[in-house]
Amino acid sequence: MAKELAAGDKAPAFRLPTDGGGEISSAALKGKPYVLYFYPKDDTSGCTKEALAFSEAKRKFAAAGVEIVGISKDSVESHAKFRKKYTLKITLGSDSELKVANAYGVWIEKSLYGRRYMGMDRATFLVDPKGVIREVWRKVKVPGHVDAVLSAAKSL
Repeated sequence: MAKELAAGDKAPAFRLPTDGGGEISSAALKGKPYVLYFYPKDDTSGCTKEALAFSEAKRKFAAAGVEIVGISKDSVESHAKFRKKYTLKITLGSDSELKVANAYGVWIEKSLYGRRYMGMDRATFLVDPKGVIREVWRKVKVPGHVDAVLSAAKSL
């Protein structure tokens, strides 16, 4: 298992397909601060609330020069449906092979009603223009989270 990333660590490089046939990569974001937020599944209650909150705040993040990228293991087709259904304004990367999730240490063992399984930790990483992680939020609770990330992003 990868060591847990923390503030001050270099952000692992990534390249992921996005809906609409595009792709998002750390190379394309070089020189810009960005937020990577990992979430369990498209179109589920908490994930929808989080995506809507980031979408609503997109203009404020853009004003601070910060890109937002949501990542789950859902397919690009699933992302396209999710984006369309809720008119999402943020980039969604498909990490179906879990390479990025593993690099960031967010593909973890979870437990539900005593059953253990592997799943995506709801986690957010704020990365500065030099590619260094400035802040990490793990086991994210959605209410208030986007405001906390925005506040930290504005201080970069």
